[in-house]
Amino acid sequence: MKAPEMLARIRENGAIPRHIAIIMDGNGRWARERNLPRPLGHRSGMKSVREVVEGAIEAGVEVLSLFAFSQENWQRPVTEIQALMSLLEEYIAREADELATQGVRVQVLGDLARLTPAAASAAATLIERTAHNDRLVLNLFISYGSRAEIVRAAQLLAEDVRAGRLAPADIDEERMAERLYTAGVPDPDLLIRTSGEQRISNFLLWQVAYAELYMSPVLWPNFRKHELFAAILDFQQRDRRFGRVTA
Repeated sequence: MKAPEMLARIRENGAIPRHIAIIMDGNGRWARERNLPRPLGHRSGMKSVREVVEGAIEAGVEVLSLFAFSQENWQRPVTEIQALMSLLEEYIAREADELATQGVRVQVLGDLARLTPAAASAAATLIERTAHNDRLVLNLFISYGSRAEIVRAAQLLAEDVRAGRLAPADIDEERMAERLYTAGVPDPDLLIRTSGEQRISNFLLWQVAYAELYMSPVLWPNFRKHELFAAILDFQQRDRRFGRVTA
């Protein structure tokens, strides 16, 4: 089935995931299979980012979260890290106009203090430029780790308690969620991981508690609208009970 036919079927089925999160995996293997340097795999993956953003808009998704660079990725070779930071700058320079025109509001989430000054400046500019858009929220997770995010949220709650703004007994799931990077957006309904791996890899551990999981065998540089629509169609066949039983 071709992508336009899949999109038509998605619209007929009706149940569109409000929030899709994607672990973009497989750039390195894609490059290795072609005897290319790893950075070229990352560069090729940029095409897939554009495809899934366009596909999400066409399908009516409200929030798209992409895991671009983890805290653990800082342990990679310096040359690869430099290439990734340069690609971030390149992506923003290349796609900023299109994202703004398409009505995409971009958020860059994670420990941004570790970014290079040029990458941090480019990210801040893109966030400001798209701040008033409301067609799609695009969360780019960079220098991100979910355990660190949860620890940070706990520290913020502890500071509120120490300052007398909050009583320990008032700490609940809602107040914890308000201290996460994703405060203000719905939790993911669908988590996609590419490349065939079966791991969550420290991504949105709190937020994906009830997300449907979809593991695609496709390497990220080969992931296109067709694969995104296949994941949404699969999601539409799921019976989401959230711990309850079906009537």
